[in-house]
Amino acid sequence: MSNLQAQQVDQSSQPPGALKHTNLKLIEGVAIIVGADVGAGILSLAFGARNAGFPVLLFWIILAGTLTTISMLYIAETSLRTKKSLQLSGLAEKYVGKVGSWIMFLSVLTNSLGALIAYTAGSGNILAEFFNIPPSLGSIIFFIPAVVVIWFGLKATGVAENIIIFGMAGLVLILVIASFLAPQFEGKFLIYSDVRFAIPIFSLTIFAFLAQYTVPELARGYSSKENVKNLPRAIIIGMVISGIFMAVIPMAALGLTGPDNVTEVVTVAWADALGSWAFFTANGFALLAMLTSFWAIGGSFLTNIVDQFKFPSEWDKKYRFLSLSFVAVPPFVIAYSGVIGFVDAISIAGAFAGVVMAILPVMMINKARKVNEKEPEWTCGRLAHPAIQATLIILFTGAAVYTFLGLLDVLPKGW
Repeated sequence: MSNLQAQQVDQSSQPPGALKHTNLKLIEGVAIIVGADVGAGILSLAFGARNAGFPVLLFWIILAGTLTTISMLYIAETSLRTKKSLQLSGLAEKYVGKVGSWIMFLSVLTNSLGALIAYTAGSGNILAEFFNIPPSLGSIIFFIPAVVVIWFGLKATGVAENIIIFGMAGLVLILVIASFLAPQFEGKFLIYSDVRFAIPIFSLTIFAFLAQYTVPELARGYSSKENVKNLPRAIIIGMVISGIFMAVIPMAALGLTGPDNVTEVVTVAWADALGSWAFFTANGFALLAMLTSFWAIGGSFLTNIVDQFKFPSEWDKKYRFLSLSFVAVPPFVIAYSGVIGFVDAISIAGAFAGVVMAILPVMMINKARKVNEKEPEWTCGRLAHPAIQATLIILFTGAAVYTFLGLLDVLPKGW
């Protein structure tokens, strides 16, 4: 066993359970949050907002980001009120019941698969262009670092995310500056808005803020009394940084190409508009974004599987291999089946998961406060006010209803 695994399996002062505690630095938790958020969803925001306009997108980024952060803080407090380390589905079972547990797991499954399918197909296409190889081979090459880091667990993910995030930020900075300085950049493309297409964009932004699923992972990483307050700090800082990424990237792309020429995956439009040098820069960023999000979402998905199916330990090699196979193999198979539309798929996943992640965390924190199994070192305080909880549920549920009506052509889809 490696030293990295040994750090995570040391259980001398831990409560019993399949999921083990580890120690994360604040910056590693922030990197996991940003790495989870900056993935498939962020690459689709410009295309999804091309009819509604950038002002509408910016409004939803701020609102959805704020509400999602509050929901994440609910999960954080629920985790801190629970003696045993549990994933989302385990927390839902404890505080909502078996039905709630399976609904939560289905939400994790839907959103995780939606993201991992997009990363599998997207990485394959990028590497195929880079090296003139079949996309399926490109996806296999992508899977090597993606799966290896997940195998080594939460600490490895935090360290790897921390390294890659800085590279991503550098590439984005180059692309954004080049976009603003390009002669074809038009400020008028960023002023236009049409509120008739506003609501569907909410589902896309919900999906883009994927890091909700990583909160119980972070709670395991900030479990010591001297480290526990880094949990809400990591969530808030990570979500603010993610929101900046989500605003700046569509702004640069829409201002450069205009709504009529923006592509479903934004880096393609960037490369077309800026020239051949931007092909490698933009797609390099996309590849890193997919990799960091694959690590964060895949790792969380793996431990949800361990928790939901009551495997004896996340570090039992047989069960870890089985769980990791379910994380990696289905996305590959589905990605090359040709049945998934990129933006529609993530919109559906975002709508369904948005409802679940609005309602269940509210139920979980309210029940956890009543049970009070363990006195938490930190609480949400007034953020758990009933009025805020009601707003969260109403907006996320309304967005989901609109999305499904849009798919039935009862209401405009938005793109």
